[in-house]
Amino acid sequence: MTQTTSERANMALIIAIVAVATIGGLLFGYDSGAVNGTQTGLTEEFGLSSAGLGFTVGSLLIGCAVGAFFAGRLADVIGRRTVMILAAVLFVLGALVQGLTGVHEIFVVARFAGGMAVGAASVLSPLYISEVAPANIRGRLTTVQQVMIITGLTAAFVVNYFLAQAAGNSLGEVAGTQAWRWMYLAQAAPALVFLVALFFIPESPRYLVSRGREDQARRVLTSLFGADVAERKISDIRASFSADHRPSFRDVAAPGTVFRPIVWAGIMLATFQQFVGINIIFYYGETLWRLAGVSEEVALERNIISGLVSIAAVFAALLVIDKIGRKPLLMIGSLGMAVTLGAMAWAFSAAGQDADGNLMLGATQGWIALVAANLYVIFFNFSWGPVMWVMLGEMFPNQMRGSALAVAGLAQWGANYLVVQSFPAMADGLGLAGTYMLYTVAAVISFFLVRSFINETKGKELEEMQG
Repeated sequence: MTQTTSERANMALIIAIVAVATIGGLLFGYDSGAVNGTQTGLTEEFGLSSAGLGFTVGSLLIGCAVGAFFAGRLADVIGRRTVMILAAVLFVLGALVQGLTGVHEIFVVARFAGGMAVGAASVLSPLYISEVAPANIRGRLTTVQQVMIITGLTAAFVVNYFLAQAAGNSLGEVAGTQAWRWMYLAQAAPALVFLVALFFIPESPRYLVSRGREDQARRVLTSLFGADVAERKISDIRASFSADHRPSFRDVAAPGTVFRPIVWAGIMLATFQQFVGINIIFYYGETLWRLAGVSEEVALERNIISGLVSIAAVFAALLVIDKIGRKPLLMIGSLGMAVTLGAMAWAFSAAGQDADGNLMLGATQGWIALVAANLYVIFFNFSWGPVMWVMLGEMFPNQMRGSALAVAGLAQWGANYLVVQSFPAMADGLGLAGTYMLYTVAAVISFFLVRSFINETKGKELEEMQG
């Protein structure tokens, strides 16, 4: 898109659309972070073993994988906005049931349903934003999704901290209900806001063209960019779709290798964003720091610090992603994460145990672990955190975008589940030092994969993407 077109864009409307779409990111982050302070309560309420706790926490991620896959496909059939509305309903119901039920099986089902909503929002928000944003600022606008994810995570950490403070700990009561239950119930409020707000934004014009609803697409594009640009865009979008069939799952297929190369590149981005272990900080942050020998209160405080530095790092990425590009940010992030993960592995390798067998870090190692963890979070949220979602939202051609996102989203959340589910057992078997060394190796590998297989998408129209 030229600068002239960008100047004619209705930025007020575009920003309003982005603001609504990224509430899904806020809920994605909040739901992911809320569990961080609830693990003691879950273990106590349901009598869980470490494996049972891992499954209960990870059941969200199974739902995320399912939700991401089906949302990508449904988005091509019933529309981006409609699927986000369905996800918002699941957010509300999942939050309420998780906070109220005393039956473990029902809790897991509700967490799975909430996970479907998280998975849907994770792929549809960047997809939707990329399809309405001007090309020269698309990276910045899509990065707002990651800002909202981290804001949601941080909000969950803050709410968890104050609820635990008010109740004495996560098992104490606030207004007759245990604090850990409030940590889930609190998600229902922003979910309701998301549900209502979605009825005030338009459907994606690229989806409308794919379904032959060009008059509606023209109205949306005219409100976004003006009548002249709208007419040209209708023609460009129409030309990017296959003449003989509507978007379908067969568009991602390639004889002999299952998927087209561009889809494999998306799968690589999606999985290695998780293989570097970022969600161990987010999901198990409190447990991690308590393993390192600090109290529940201090552990929750450190979660808040991680959330705040994450927000700052994403804002930094937002400022430069449309200037220096996506690929350089990914490579910078890979190198930074490799160094900081290696430092954490070294710090935990020097850990000892107290009389009860609990892991303890010395003063020097403790500070190195804390500083390295926060630098690691900074590098991740300056690079792979936002850039992976930006790339997945824009790197695929129009014809296959929904289906390719379904595959990449399934891979992303599947990898997320494997990492989170395996962490308790790995921490017991390999120790934290060995576990973090594996994440270090993944960060090193990711650098070379990006250098070899990822193409820059900065400033390109979606209709220019090649499959």
